[in-house]
Amino acid sequence: MDSGMISKIQKSKQYAQERERFQIDALSVTIKGTNNLHKTSFKDGEWQCDCDFFKTRGRCVHTMAVERILQNAELEMAAPPIDE
Repeated sequence: MDSGMISKIQKSKQYAQERERFQIDALSVTIKGTNNLHKTSFKDGEWQCDCDFFKTRGRCVHTMAVERILQNAELEMAAPPIDE
């Protein structure tokens, strides 16, 4: 691996530890549900999903699952780094 790539990897690790650098503006996820595929998205601070439950409640299993994944990722990033 060349030295340029090594320095970029090191810098990416630094950035990943500095969460204040990041703001998620939009995110789109396709989730394979029990019966169908569902499109879930986050844009301008709001969740959307194409499932019927979301249309009546404003939250659903799909949006909550993505939120949990993102929360877990945040916790993992806050944990001390694993030796590589």
